[in-house]
Amino acid sequence: MTAYAIGDLQGCHAEFVELLERIAFDPACDRLWLAGDLVNRGPQSLACLREVRALGEAAYTVLGNHDLHLLAVARGGARLNRKDTLDEILAAPDREALLDWLQSRPLLVRENFDGQGETVMTHAGLLPDWSPEQAASLAGEVEERLGSERSGAFLERMYGNEPACWEASLDGIDRLRVIVNVLTRMRFIDADGCLDFSAKEGLDSAPAGFAPWFRYSRQDDVRLLFGHWAALEGRTEGARVRAEALDTGCVWGGSLIALNLATGERIGVPSRQRH
Repeated sequence: MTAYAIGDLQGCHAEFVELLERIAFDPACDRLWLAGDLVNRGPQSLACLREVRALGEAAYTVLGNHDLHLLAVARGGARLNRKDTLDEILAAPDREALLDWLQSRPLLVRENFDGQGETVMTHAGLLPDWSPEQAASLAGEVEERLGSERSGAFLERMYGNEPACWEASLDGIDRLRVIVNVLTRMRFIDADGCLDFSAKEGLDSAPAGFAPWFRYSRQDDVRLLFGHWAALEGRTEGARVRAEALDTGCVWGGSLIALNLATGERIGVPSRQRH
């Protein structure tokens, strides 16, 4: 068995299929870890959802911010944005089955790999003070709400930039919102672990007093996998933790890469998108 981690698909279905062929992926014995954002901005979001869902237990995927946005539009009353490419999903005959499947995905997966120790994947990263056990428990709080009868009300109020800092005493929607923001939207934080939502480019765009989350991390014995941040181009300069950036900007004309979780080898295919 070989396990691979792949970054944000964002509707780049042709590149995804090409990459699976390149690594000779066999769903009967291999596994995929997908870092979320299966959909949006690219041309074939519906095909990506169907492809990953059809892989069944051979594929683990975590929820990304674009996946949650799709759920919020479909089931939480949110509006489509001008650059969204979600109409095909929303009009699909198997829409509800796909949305049910997507809504049941976790926000965090973790496993021990021989020779690599514990590996944790979320869409955006982990706060420095969160252990894998704590992060999994917090992710579970959101997953439980997404699986409940109150999921629609949660999706209506899920997004927002406040509170910007995690506090264990938070409760209700504030608590769930911070967990979602950390796991799916985080890029830059300050020394207190407060999130900045204004800067979305490379490391040089850090606001004063902020740095990429992986420069504060303290999980010395953990390998962290994340997507979300295409501007890093797969690099985590100055990281204080074993952090692997998986989003290499396929939807923006970059590439789509698969990380061999046993050997660390990166295998990529070029984007077919014009940007």
